[in-house]
Amino acid sequence: MCRNIRPLNNFEPAATDDEVHLAALQFVRKVSGTTKPSHANEAAFNRAVAEIAHITRHLIDELVTTAPPKSREVEAAKARARAAERYGLPAPTASAMSDAAAHAFAHEHGVAHTHEARHRRARAN
Repeated sequence: MCRNIRPLNNFEPAATDDEVHLAALQFVRKVSGTTKPSHANEAAFNRAVAEIAHITRHLIDELVTTAPPKSREVEAAKARARAAERYGLPAPTASAMSDAAAHAFAHEHGVAHTHEARHRRARAN
């Protein structure tokens, strides 16, 4: 699969039409082997993007899952952590992430942490 095409299902908030269109564009670029079609192929290229985006929107809207919606922040933090590990970079710092993303990173990578701050916020609400 093309690395630039990201899962779009089961996120909160739901995938936007722009995200669906960009995924369709990446797919058509990959399949056609070009990032910008020639003038002769432009209409077919654009029609393919529009049709794939339309079908993708229907698919996302009709999929059913019992899993709780994923957070874009948490998923992005996980991706950054995987990239850091893959390329031998330092792990993302908590200051570069939201509390939820830093917490998910800590759990995933066995980093010592407390839940006290989360409990204080939960009690305050």
